[in-house]
Amino acid sequence: MEDQATELKEIMKQRGNGAQNSARPAGHKTRIIAITSGKGGVGKTNIAVNMAIAYAQLGKKVILIDADLGMANVNVLLNIVPNANLLHVINQQRKMSEIVLETDYGIKFIAGANGFSRIANLNEKELQYFVEEFLTLSNADIIIIDTAAGISNNVLSFVAAADEVFVITTPEPTAITDAYGIIKIIATELHNTNISMKLLVNRVQSADEGRKISDRIINIAAQFLNHKVDYLGFIYDDPAVTASVIRQKPWLVASPSAKPSLCIKHIVGRIEKTDFIEEEGLGRFLRRFRKKGR
Repeated sequence: MEDQATELKEIMKQRGNGAQNSARPAGHKTRIIAITSGKGGVGKTNIAVNMAIAYAQLGKKVILIDADLGMANVNVLLNIVPNANLLHVINQQRKMSEIVLETDYGIKFIAGANGFSRIANLNEKELQYFVEEFLTLSNADIIIIDTAAGISNNVLSFVAAADEVFVITTPEPTAITDAYGIIKIIATELHNTNISMKLLVNRVQSADEGRKISDRIINIAAQFLNHKVDYLGFIYDDPAVTASVIRQKPWLVASPSAKPSLCIKHIVGRIEKTDFIEEEGLGRFLRRFRKKGR
């Protein structure tokens, strides 16, 4: 396993240098954000979609990847019917460039594969092909990965490799418990001890409610896991979200003045004011993806 990982690191290093010389300006770094949750039904995918659009509205080149390889549904929210997805790349039936879709919202989109769950267990040939194809996305400024809910190997592969992990919860007690659960898994079972985790509280009634819930989780993580989790922000509970889902049109576009839209714009605006560590980027993502925190 170590020999295989070393070999793949060399492949990624060589390919990464080539991508930088031919596809992007020198010094360009792609910021990779994994959005995850301890349980389903907390609005994770909706947040991923609208956050991607918010970045695009700031002039960023954004690629949104649906990495929920069991119940992929980003395409439903975007009202897109994809002809190909990540499974076709894994099976070496398509190039990554052939499955990247344009949208009406200024972002590009890569569809997941319903019922497909073996990306964490690729053989060497499949993995090498996937790595080489993933590097072709290096011209993006932001790659947002919408993972599945929970702690499957697929989720941990993407989470361990990302520059930042945004954990989504709601005020529901089960969601809070599960959010702490996935934070614990990330903090204790992945060897990437420097992983940056941030907590976002969805469907709150007030800013105070969001802060209280986040403080509770963050303090417990610091006390029992010795791991720093930052507060990313909150999103109001609002009928505009449900209406946008029914219309299959992201709420940031359908209701730009609604509270959730203002919240997501504020969150992305604050993120963009933070420093971007020089070592972050696509090459490091792929090295970590291969190792999955081992």
